[in-house]
This record gives sequence, C-alpha cells and structure tokens, in this order.
Amino acid sequence: MTKLLAFAGSTRNGSFNQAILDVAVEGAREAGAEVTLISLADFEMPIFNEDDESEHGIHANAKAFKELLKSHDGFLIATPEYNSSYPALLKNAIDWASRMEEGEKPLEAYKGKVAGIMAASPGGLGGMRALAALRLLLENIGTMVLPNQRSVAKAGDLVDDSGKLTDEKTTRFLKNLGRDTAHLAQKVSGN
Repeated sequence: MTKLLAFAGSTRNGSFNQAILDVAVEGAREAGAEVTLISLADFEMPIFNEDDESEHGIHANAKAFKELLKSHDGFLIATPEYNSSYPALLKNAIDWASRMEEGEKPLEAYKGKVAGIMAASPGGLGGMRALAALRLLLENIGTMVLPNQRSVAKAGDLVDDSGKLTDEKTTRFLKNLGRDTAHLAQKVSGN
C-alpha cells in the first residue's frame, strides 16, 4: 500500500494550511493511500547549525522526522507564505532531515519520493510565491513535485470557525491533489 506523510508548515491554531491539508489527506485516503498526518509542533528542533550538529549530532526530533520521511513513498505538504517564501519552521525541518548519517545515502529521505504541495493565504495570491520556492527546494533534493499544485486565496472566507474548508470547488481541487499524489507515489514506488 502506498504511504504518504502529510504535514503543514504552520502550527498555528486555526491554520488555513492545516485546513486545506486535511482535505488533500481525505483525497489520498479515498484513493487507497495510507496517510500519516503529523504536526511539526511535535518535532521541535533547534535551528540547523553545522557546529551544533558536529558537537551533538542530529537532534532526536530531527532523526524521528527523517525516519518518517524515509518510511513513506511521498508527501503532502501545505505551506503558508511568509515574505514571498515558505516559513523557517518548514525549511528547518527539511534541512535537518537532509543530513546524512552513517550508513545512509545522500538525501535518502527525499530522493525518489513524490510530493503534492499546496498553500493557503488570506491574501489574493493564495501562497503562490511560497509554492514556487518550495517546489524549487524539493526538486533540488530529489523529490518529484506534482505539477498540479494548489494555492487557495482568501482562505479566511473559505474556512469556518471550526477550521473546516467549506468551499466545494476548492475541496474538489484539493481532494484531486491528494488522489493524484497517491497515484503517482504508487507508480514511482511500485507499492
């Protein structure tokens, strides 16, 4: 069975990105994938620093996150847009998990995997600039990113007080992204 790891680059209560991620997860599960949904808040890591890594090794939470990445065929990632890019929280987690340990291949957590990426924003662009930057990063470390990324503009108008996405068209697009990610991950991994 195809396994996807899903996480958002925002840990804020009421996160729009968590709301859209939840819908993409539904689509992947409906397509038959096993999806592990995590919060980066459960994997607190210090800001990556090579001196710290040399002295103390890879942080335990970074190792745990990397092991999750390695044990899945692909990823569903939702990101907010901070100053035209993705947030430091997301970049830091990706950086820590890219560090090679003895017995590992370079970028083992990412190479040969697939990712469906999405963004939500209260603004009019819906996080499109963050998606361009995230796509570049993921592809540079060996992850195949689906072309049908999703940006959700004016997200505050589409998410209710309980944190659920209410717009049917956006829900359909996000479920399709989850489904397509599951199907591509299955083809690439052979699972």
